[in-house]
Amino acid sequence: MIEAELKARVRDPEQLREQLGKLAAGENSTYHDTYYDWPGGQLTSAGRELRLRVVEMAGQRRALLTYKEPAIDTASGSKPEHETEVADPAAIDVMLRGLGLTCLVAFEKRCTNYRFTALDRDMLATVVQVPELNGTFLEMETMTGEAGVQAALADVRAVLHQLGITDGDLTTEQYTEAVLKRRQ
Repeated sequence: MIEAELKARVRDPEQLREQLGKLAAGENSTYHDTYYDWPGGQLTSAGRELRLRVVEMAGQRRALLTYKEPAIDTASGSKPEHETEVADPAAIDVMLRGLGLTCLVAFEKRCTNYRFTALDRDMLATVVQVPELNGTFLEMETMTGEAGVQAALADVRAVLHQLGITDGDLTTEQYTEAVLKRRQ
């Protein structure tokens, strides 16, 4: 499956949260993301990502291992995504490092997720704050097959516009790069 996603910088977070709250109840969670790469940076340079995410929500923890292939749509950065839940994130970390991968970057994301249906698609809107970065972001996504990426992105864009997000607010900036730059 392809994660057809657009990301934007949010000008008025409270107004956005109010509008999203009319579509769905928000679920607050904290993501602890660790991105891995080979010492030579081969995954990153090929546009690939390998992430171990621990999600804390309502006193519960779950961990996900995600592999993202290179973007199939350069304008949005939408990528084929393969994800599985893991029982022991510490064991996965040991395995990945044992295979020679290193931690590229690790950081925290504070998120509020809103799940709803719009334009006959299941949508996920995530309002994101990364403590190390200035501002609030909105990630809007829907899952689709490769043949439907452009139509899915058009629907995501339409919902963003309904929420007051303009094309000028869109960004392809990656949190990994922004956090690494901030730490330098």
